[in-house]
Amino acid sequence: MKKLLVCLSAVIPLALSTPAFADGDAAAGEKVFKKCKACHAVGEGAKNKVGPSLNGIVGAPAGQIEGFKYSKSMIETAEGGLVWDEESLAAYLTKPKSVVPKTKMSFAGLRKDEDVANIIAYLKTFQ
Repeated sequence: MKKLLVCLSAVIPLALSTPAFADGDAAAGEKVFKKCKACHAVGEGAKNKVGPSLNGIVGAPAGQIEGFKYSKSMIETAEGGLVWDEESLAAYLTKPKSVVPKTKMSFAGLRKDEDVANIIAYLKTFQ
């Protein structure tokens, strides 16, 4: 329970400072997603790579992509009820280790709120 509270205390301030997601541009998000393609795949026939495939990720419970071996920290956070809604995705894309401590995702995060909103809009096209 303590770990969950620590995670939530890190996520809430980030979530409150995120952009309006309705303004995300999926076409621009496709370009930003190039930073993610080395580890993640989307679209028809997408398979897990170093990271899980991301089809249907928006609105999905964390740690549930079949066949992917998640870090212990991601499993614990997922068991705590993390759902990849737009706010939690924005927080994670901005600073992954603030949402899931000791995540095995090595990406440091996106710096621009606009890029975050655009990637989320792009991911929503793969529901």
